[in-house]
Amino acid sequence: MEIIRLVAETKAKISKFKEEGKSIGFVPTMGALHQGHLSLTEQSVKNNDITIVSIFVNPTQFNNPNDLKTYPRCIEDDLEKLSKYNPDIIFIPEVEEIYPEPDTRVFNFGQLDTVMEGKNRPGHFNGVAQVVSKLFDIVTPDNSYFGQKDFQQVAVIKQMVKDLKLSVNIVPCPIIREEDGLAMSSRNMLLSDVQRKNASKISETLFKARNLAAELNVTQLKNWVVEEINKNPYLSVEYFEIVDDTTLTQINSWDEDNVKVGCITVQVGKIRLIDNVTF
Repeated sequence: MEIIRLVAETKAKISKFKEEGKSIGFVPTMGALHQGHLSLTEQSVKNNDITIVSIFVNPTQFNNPNDLKTYPRCIEDDLEKLSKYNPDIIFIPEVEEIYPEPDTRVFNFGQLDTVMEGKNRPGHFNGVAQVVSKLFDIVTPDNSYFGQKDFQQVAVIKQMVKDLKLSVNIVPCPIIREEDGLAMSSRNMLLSDVQRKNASKISETLFKARNLAAELNVTQLKNWVVEEINKNPYLSVEYFEIVDDTTLTQINSWDEDNVKVGCITVQVGKIRLIDNVTF
């Protein structure tokens, strides 16, 4: 497991791997790693000759400066966790390495980045596309692994790969949950003990909603989820939408012939938590 901080050195290493005909798996992260990230790393190590994990807190995807400032950073702990899975390279660049000059590119993803998270965090997905496209250019992976917890992000990245005609295969991986059902997230460590205990109500409600889909229409179910979670004084629903899994178009009827995903963001104090379930 080699730690590299420079773009040029990373490219040189990867060029050598490519000359040797080795497949490259890539797991981009912002650090504060949990078992969700590690499951992506494990899958990449299993399915590729070489695995590269990046740790980079990307400033361009934060529309709230305070969110960027408080985002958890714990490199030593991250490296210890990764050592158990033995990826080949850990790429930990400084901001100046990724953005030697401002990235002014503006991506157009149509509806994909204007609903849900895109609507509530303007510019967020443009920043995600900026950094992921830059990392793909550096790493040139064959396969790149993303967690399905960030469901909308996966849809945006797939579209970006298509628009830029990149040759990387995007591999979505299942949500990894805590024992009480809460989706693992780097932000969970920012919750107080009482907030953390109550946050499990989010997934508990989503799982119940899947069963209620046979009894309630789409609008009724959406209202039930919001009301059920908002009963908890520690939780406040920002949005809950049931959408097509590819276009992210809102679903109006269970009879529609597509895969339906319920996506939610809940404010827990000052912390935003996201989750989703497939119906």
